[in-house]
Amino acid sequence: MTEEQLATIEAICGAAVENIERFPGGDISGASAVRLADGRKLVAKYGPVVAVEAGMLRAMQAASTPSPRVIGCRDDVIVIEHLVADGAFQNAWDSLAEALFGLGELTSESYGWHEDYALRHVQVENSPCDSWSRFWAERRLACHVSHLEPSLGRRIEKLADALEEIIPAKPVATFVHGDLWGGNVLASGNRITGLIDPCACWGDREVDAASLTVFDHPPESFFAALDLESGWRERQPVYRLWMWLLHVRLFGDSYRPAVERELDTLGF
Repeated sequence: MTEEQLATIEAICGAAVENIERFPGGDISGASAVRLADGRKLVAKYGPVVAVEAGMLRAMQAASTPSPRVIGCRDDVIVIEHLVADGAFQNAWDSLAEALFGLGELTSESYGWHEDYALRHVQVENSPCDSWSRFWAERRLACHVSHLEPSLGRRIEKLADALEEIIPAKPVATFVHGDLWGGNVLASGNRITGLIDPCACWGDREVDAASLTVFDHPPESFFAALDLESGWRERQPVYRLWMWLLHVRLFGDSYRPAVERELDTLGF
């Protein structure tokens, strides 16, 4: 972090920074543990869209789902609560199901979000929409077409055009974390201590269930606890595509086979 960013952290917290240590990983947006002179330990992130993230985290605070409290945000710096994370979230699937039900307590009349977001150079379009199938087709699938190799882009375009026949137009619009994978789930023992790094929107709760199957392998008991709507398994590839397309644009064509696999499964 720069001297200016350190000064901003101190202004937000009202205390001097004694030590700052970057967390490992963070390919898209890194975070650092901050130790203050008054003994507090917090987490700081910086970047052009942290104010949007702060709004998403504040929205999550209205749910029973554990999430970090926002201490403050200014000048492209956000400071949040430091949560205990001394266990593997794979030991806490029951608790994670409870956390997702907690997000379901938050609902909206429309789909999307009131602000766009970004993951590095990839814009995440969130303009509100009154149709979920149209929102997902336009803001999560077709928006990537111009950035893909043409033959792959055409397959995505065909799927987007047919999406109203595959996913519902009017599911209950609940708070969707949007980037829910193991790295964004904190745990201690068999309990989830917090969900972090949201890329949120109002939408179908099946999105977060699908995101968890991109790199992780939830047990059947987890899906049974979620009690998803009939046909949810057939819709999972549509929602996983969002994550795979992001990875193609962020990290390259090594993720293209995953995109093609989901399209094959869907018949496009």
